[in-house]
Amino acid sequence: MATTTGIGWDVHPLVPDRPLVLGGVRIPSPLGLAGHSDADVLTHAVIDALLGAAGLGDIGELFPDTEERWRGADSIGLLREVRPLVLASGHEIVHVDATVLLERPKLLPHKEAMRENLAGALELAVVHVNVKATRGEGMGFVGRVEGGAALAIATLETR
Repeated sequence: MATTTGIGWDVHPLVPDRPLVLGGVRIPSPLGLAGHSDADVLTHAVIDALLGAAGLGDIGELFPDTEERWRGADSIGLLREVRPLVLASGHEIVHVDATVLLERPKLLPHKEAMRENLAGALELAVVHVNVKATRGEGMGFVGRVEGGAALAIATLETR
């Protein structure tokens, strides 16, 4: 049995009049992330980490923003579509660890729901999915509240 890992990263601008969705959780905020889908940077980073660990390309190849059918897509639904692809490639999903970078709002009250949504889509125990959050401390695009980002690492084992 071999262990593989993959890294995922996503970033979207913050804009008014868009919902803020992270890990499939709609978070009250005057600003939301703009994108072709629901712009859920956390779930997108997890998808890319899984695809990378399985050697299956990236989210843009599977769900290109040039295709109208993905406009407004629910990213948790996309994650549910990625899981069987990873399994079919001969891998088991062992663990996912992710960090959201967002100046505000505070994400602590929502982290457990994010973990539960991601774990549910991956059919993993919540203990095998971790979500952390940090701020930009006033620096960079995150600190200036211009955008949000997430990074994730996925650990897979071959069967």
